[in-house]
Amino acid sequence: MRTTLNLKDDIIIEVTRLTGARNKSQAVNEVLEAFVREKRMQKLLDLKGKLHLDDNWKALREMELDES
Repeated sequence: MRTTLNLKDDIIIEVTRLTGARNKSQAVNEVLEAFVREKRMQKLLDLKGKLHLDDNWKALREMELDES
């Protein structure tokens, strides 16, 4: 998707250098993808201690055995 952005020259130069990107578009895409990954990971980490998968897996396994 094409879009026009007003970016600070010093920050885009730094991002391009840090990412090793060949151009500004690649640099911005890499940073945005990293941001999304980080936010998704944080959401998963926020669930720590709230989900009890062992109990759920055990119940699902029992249901599968009952259906067999």
